[in-house]
Amino acid sequence: MFPLNAWYVIATADEVADSPLARTLCDIPMVLYRDSQGQIVCLQDYCPHRGAPLSLGRVNGDNLMCGYHGLEVGPDGKPAFMPKQRVERFPCVEAYQTIESGGYIFVWPGSDQPNVAQVPELPWNQPEWEFGGGSFHIQADFRLMIDNLMDLTHENYVHSSSIGQPEIDEQPVKTRRDGEWVVTERYMEAVEAPPFWKLAMQQHGLDTDQLVDRWQVCRFKAPSTIMIDVGVAPTGQGGINAPVEKKVHGIVTDFMTPETTSSHFYFWGMARSWSIGDNEVTQAIQRGQQKIFTEDLEVLERQQKSLERFPERKLLMLDIDAGGVQARRQLQAMVDAEHRG
Repeated sequence: MFPLNAWYVIATADEVADSPLARTLCDIPMVLYRDSQGQIVCLQDYCPHRGAPLSLGRVNGDNLMCGYHGLEVGPDGKPAFMPKQRVERFPCVEAYQTIESGGYIFVWPGSDQPNVAQVPELPWNQPEWEFGGGSFHIQADFRLMIDNLMDLTHENYVHSSSIGQPEIDEQPVKTRRDGEWVVTERYMEAVEAPPFWKLAMQQHGLDTDQLVDRWQVCRFKAPSTIMIDVGVAPTGQGGINAPVEKKVHGIVTDFMTPETTSSHFYFWGMARSWSIGDNEVTQAIQRGQQKIFTEDLEVLERQQKSLERFPERKLLMLDIDAGGVQARRQLQAMVDAEHRG
């Protein structure tokens, strides 16, 4: 069901502080904690003594102490200490490779050697970008969120008060492959900016009464990364290629992390190229994005229940669904390759 030999965002960096954090990834119970040097450790959430979750315990130096009988497990998954016991022959638990980058913690749940080069590049790790984001725990298959983000036609219906506009329906969407990425793109010329983008134009000092050229370029990389290049520029300034001072431009970042076959963690945010260093703008965008993604959450959770009620029904595949279809094919190819291996 899930590709395992890949990097997934399992948590934000600030979620793991002094106490262990339990989280399920790809149906695997895991526990995260920081060692004495502040480095992230990820273990199977299982005590080899009596099977209690290690996440019920506490951190002791570099080790994680089980809260049931005090067995300590080290960062390598090997039992390290237990009062009045010799632990050398105790069974180990799985230890998973982690990388902390850009405010996120990435975990590699598979058995293959992790490839550091495959950690997603984060656009806000540059001084000319500002970033703010959040997360949701959604009771829906993570592939439904991928479908949702690779077809932004729904904006005109689900998000009509913020980023939707009729021209989204009127302009065709094109889907293509760019190396490992599936790309869907839509361009709208000489349209009125929707409310979200009018506010952004105002923050950037642009005239909100002007017609704009708007773009949406969604890029998916298996198994769970989507980067969406979005923005507007006053008509005649070059659209997506307009100078920085003549456009408001952002990268909507999306990481969909499967928890189970019917639930996932959704880590969202926006890296922007205007109002750098302005925390009020960052918070305003976060509030706006949270409202938008809450609307998506409500649709997807109800869609999940509907699909479970009608398991025999097949979904239609229209031209607007091409990005999601290609993304699912990439996911299935990864799963098939792992099974063959």
